[in-house]
Amino acid sequence: MAAADRDAPPSTATPAIQVEGLVKTYPGRPPVEAVRGLSLTVRRGECFGMLGPNGAGKTTTIEILEGLLSADAGTVNVLGRNWQRDAAELRERIGVSLQETRLSEKLTLLETVRLFRSFYRRGIDPLDALELVGLVPKAHARVGKVSGGQRQRLAVATAVVGWPELVFLDEPTAGLDPHSRRQIWALVEAMRAAGTTVVLTTHYMDEAERLCDRLAIVDSGTVIAEGTPEQLIATLGGGTLVEVAGHSGGEHVLPLETLAALPAVEQASRDGETAVLATTSPHEVLPAVVSTLTAAGFELTRLVTREASLDDVFVRLSGRHLSEKRRLEGEA
Repeated sequence: MAAADRDAPPSTATPAIQVEGLVKTYPGRPPVEAVRGLSLTVRRGECFGMLGPNGAGKTTTIEILEGLLSADAGTVNVLGRNWQRDAAELRERIGVSLQETRLSEKLTLLETVRLFRSFYRRGIDPLDALELVGLVPKAHARVGKVSGGQRQRLAVATAVVGWPELVFLDEPTAGLDPHSRRQIWALVEAMRAAGTTVVLTTHYMDEAERLCDRLAIVDSGTVIAEGTPEQLIATLGGGTLVEVAGHSGGEHVLPLETLAALPAVEQASRDGETAVLATTSPHEVLPAVVSTLTAAGFELTRLVTREASLDDVFVRLSGRHLSEKRRLEGEA
């Protein structure tokens, strides 16, 4: 399927998104500082990921970029424009798939996508949009009669039917089965290949590592790290992690300083009672760990190696996991 006809592509000199010092506070007792001086740049034609736990401020930031919320402070430029002056133009040029999208349950899926297609001067055929998310067999089913996962894919179809210059996908694959997730991945890759800029939020580390050219890790309303997946993982000091746990009598805390001093250990940290050692040479680290702890009287209960992930980066930076379950009623 060919992308919709467009004017000449925009200059790559101007970022797709430029944010400086973004601030958003919700009233309350005490007030909730959802976004605290956040700054980031999204380049044209890239897939840019925003990662962070629930309550980190990702959704608030995304909704400001989409023009759904206003900022309390800071500057926001989207496609070289701003929402205060250029709202009508920007709505023609972006697509949005929200974390939760309410659609009319009495319309069919095809009628729904046709409706959204009518909002754009250019775009793709509504049936093509449904095909991209695997919903052509359900085209004439009413929205209220399809599953939650199918409605979620329908929301993505409404976001891309205008074949926008910039598309926001907020947790687009949450709760989807593996086949549906792969369909969404293929769609993101196709849009990026066609020059569309994609801003993606996700809790799935494999998704972020596969799709995103660059990432911003967000916590407590600000960006705490930014770079390519490879660059962020490299900050751990090695692409392989050795996890080790054990006990000596009633003692379960392994001597971290001793383990950190072993040959080929680049960094050492704790995750609960487990010591996590970053290395580029696991074949050197493993025998040294075993001999050192055995000599110290520890009985090993866990000794595994695995590839480092973005979740490990976040643990090092914040002491928490990206995949932690929701602790608050909603995300700021």
